[in-house]
Amino acid sequence: MERKSDLRRLSNSWIGVLLAVAAVFASCNDQVEHTVTYKTQVPVYWEVNAFRSMDVGVKPPKGVTETGKIYVYDDYLFINEPQKGIHIVDNRNPSDPKNINFISVPGNVDMAVNSNILYADSYIDLLAFDISNIQDIKLVERVEDVFPNMFVNAERSKFMTYKDTVITTVTTEDGRGWGGPWFEFANGSGDFSAPNYGQGGSMARFTLMGGHLYAVDDHSLRLFDVHQADKPQFVKDIMLGWGIETIFPYKERLFIGSMTGMHIYDASTPSAPEPMAVYQHIMACDPVVVNDNYAFVTLRSGTMCRLGENALHVLDIKDLYHPKLLKSYPMENPHGLGIRGSNLYICEGDFGLKSFNVADVLRIGENLLEHHKDRSAIDVIPAPKSLIVTGPDGVCQYDYSNPAKLRLLSIIRTK
Repeated sequence: MERKSDLRRLSNSWIGVLLAVAAVFASCNDQVEHTVTYKTQVPVYWEVNAFRSMDVGVKPPKGVTETGKIYVYDDYLFINEPQKGIHIVDNRNPSDPKNINFISVPGNVDMAVNSNILYADSYIDLLAFDISNIQDIKLVERVEDVFPNMFVNAERSKFMTYKDTVITTVTTEDGRGWGGPWFEFANGSGDFSAPNYGQGGSMARFTLMGGHLYAVDDHSLRLFDVHQADKPQFVKDIMLGWGIETIFPYKERLFIGSMTGMHIYDASTPSAPEPMAVYQHIMACDPVVVNDNYAFVTLRSGTMCRLGENALHVLDIKDLYHPKLLKSYPMENPHGLGIRGSNLYICEGDFGLKSFNVADVLRIGENLLEHHKDRSAIDVIPAPKSLIVTGPDGVCQYDYSNPAKLRLLSIIRTK
C-alpha cells in the first residue's frame, strides 16, 4: 500500500509539473503578437448626386503613380491612372515624351478617341471631352447611368465600387497555430482602318468601329452610336455571359476575350453585332489579337484565374464560324500582347517582354527573337512611331524597326 501511495504521489507531482509548464507556455503564447499586412478591396458606397458633383476636368500635369490602360491618338499618348483620370503625353518624339496635362475623371478605367472626342468611363456614366485643343480640353457630354451594374438600389440613387486598401491586423498564437483567419485577396485594341480613331492595347474594354463605341464589362457588351462624335447615344447592351475581360476590333469583327474563351461577333452592321462563334478553353485570363488568318490568345494563371494555364493559343480563324486551335505554346505568365506584320509581342508580367516571329504559326516556339527581362510588362501597343509597353514601373517606348533588336527610347516612370 505504501509503494502504491508513493507512486501516486510521484504521478501527481509530475502532473503538477506538466500543468505548470503548460501554463507557462500558454502565458507566453498569450503575449506573442503577430502582425499581418495584406492588400484587399473594400466596398465604397456613393450617392449619385454627390458623385456627379465631384471635380471633373483638366488639371496641371503631374507624375504617374499607377499605370492602367493606354491609348494612342495622333501624336498623343493617353495613360489611365486607375479610378482617378487620364494623363496626356505629347509623344511627337517618343525619345522625349512630355507630360502636358491631366484630366480628372473619378472612377475612370478605360478610354477611346474618335475625331478629337475622348470618351472615358466615370463609374456609372460615360463622359465625352473635346480634345481638339489639347491645352483647352472641355467636357462636352455626360451620358448618365449607362454602366448600371454598380447600382445597389432600385431608385438608382446609390452605387458601389471597390477601393484597394492595405489592412494591418494583429493576431495572437494560442498554441494550436495562428489565432487569426487566412486571407485571400485580389489586386485590384488597334484599328488602323478608320483614321479618325485611336489605338488601344489588347487589355482594352473600349473600342471603336463603324461609328460606334463598344464597351464591355464583366458580362455584357454596351453599344453607343458616335456618328456625331460629341453626342454619344446609348443604343443597347448585349449579354455575353460571365468573365468578360477585353475587346479587340478587326475588319468588321469584334474579338472578345473572357475567362473561359474567345467570342467572335460580326459587326458589319455596327448597331447590331451578331454572334459568330465561341472558342472555349479552361478558366484563364484571356486577351486576344488577330490578323487575317489567325487569332493569338494568351492564357494565364493568376488571382482570378487560378485554374488557368500559362500559354499562347494560336487559332485558325479562316472560317470565323469555326475557329480551330492549331497549337499551344507554354509561356511563363502572359498578359497583354500586340501584333504588327509577322511579329508578335507578348507581355509576360514579372518575366518581362518577349518578341516572336509568327510567319510560321506552327513554329513560334522556335522563333523567339528577344526576351527583355529587366522590367515587368503588362500590355503593349505596336504604334506607328514606337512599341509602347506598360507595367507597374511605368510606360516604356522602344524603337522596333528591327523586331529582333528592340532599342529602348524612353521611360515614363511611376512615382
